[in-house]
Amino acid sequence: MSMIDPLGDMLTRIRNALMRRRTNVVTPASKLRQRVLDVLLEEGYIRGYSESLDADGFKQFEIELKYYEGAPVISEIKRVSKPGRREYSKARDLPLVQNGLGIAIVSTPRGVMSDASARAQNVGGEILCHVS
Repeated sequence: MSMIDPLGDMLTRIRNALMRRRTNVVTPASKLRQRVLDVLLEEGYIRGYSESLDADGFKQFEIELKYYEGAPVISEIKRVSKPGRREYSKARDLPLVQNGLGIAIVSTPRGVMSDASARAQNVGGEILCHVS
């Protein structure tokens, strides 16, 4: 069975693992997921991730979640652009997440990056998700 929204699936797995106070979560691997994880790692929302093989030989990512004084660093992670309704934004119109305390992850022609990086490079694109 094919998955309709692989990125939404990964975000839901992370959200569920955070609610259960898990230290690790496993998700199937893809290039888009890897680039989103790179942004989360670069911005300090996760400890790291590693690539491994599951029992069937498919690649998967094991994500190490980050906690600070017992509370998860990610308080909210939400999909914005969905397969049925894509959300695009110009560089100057990129939204501030919680008045700049959170980030929006944007897929641009120059790659997947945070909203601050997209503004600095003056490039817009598809808003994938909000993290705070």
